[in-house]
Amino acid sequence: MGYGLEERVRAYILNVERAVSLVDPSRLDKESRELFELAKSYLSDAIYYLDKGDVFTSLACIAYAEGLLDALRRLGRLSFEWQPLASLLSRPKVLVAGSFEILHPGHIHLLREAWKLGRVYVVVARDQSIRRFKKREPVVPEEQRLRVVESVRYVHKAMLGDESDFLKPILDVRPDIVLLGPDQWITPEELKGELEKRGLRDVKVMRLQERIGGELYSTSGIIRRVLSVCRGV
Repeated sequence: MGYGLEERVRAYILNVERAVSLVDPSRLDKESRELFELAKSYLSDAIYYLDKGDVFTSLACIAYAEGLLDALRRLGRLSFEWQPLASLLSRPKVLVAGSFEILHPGHIHLLREAWKLGRVYVVVARDQSIRRFKKREPVVPEEQRLRVVESVRYVHKAMLGDESDFLKPILDVRPDIVLLGPDQWITPEELKGELEKRGLRDVKVMRLQERIGGELYSTSGIIRRVLSVCRGV
């Protein structure tokens, strides 16, 4: 299968992101830490320019980042291995769904774990779905929530859900993996069964077991805190 330049640059960026995620900067000496931070800066620039459609500048930036990291690795300052580009280009599709009303670290944790499994597709719940399931008005309108989610670095593509059939986006994307959040209402077994009824028999359905943080790592917790603060004013 042939891949275009943009897809190859995205895979290149993903390889560098993976290497960066494996490094604990606090364990580096001053000089190595400065070079590592410079590599991270070039990585950020590469992501920025690719998002703007400037593929060649993005390629130049990510090449600088890779070169710095590779130099540190060869000097024995860092320990990691590069992944073959072919394996990154053929990463599985991973689908995540949710309301994402107030983006918080719990959401980022879910998206990052999905990113570790493959290329992330996110279905953002419609306003109508929030009214139906949460019995209240959405805190943030659907188009705004979509724009926020699609800007997260771990997300390959974000889309709005279907107002009448919650399975339709999964049928459209045809993911290899569906990753459920720890609090989502449907069980992996139930979703797997529903997908099989619709002809998707090879989708692996998983649930993220680990939930991080406390009250402010959930939308409802943030809402309660805001109301509490407002009442105290």
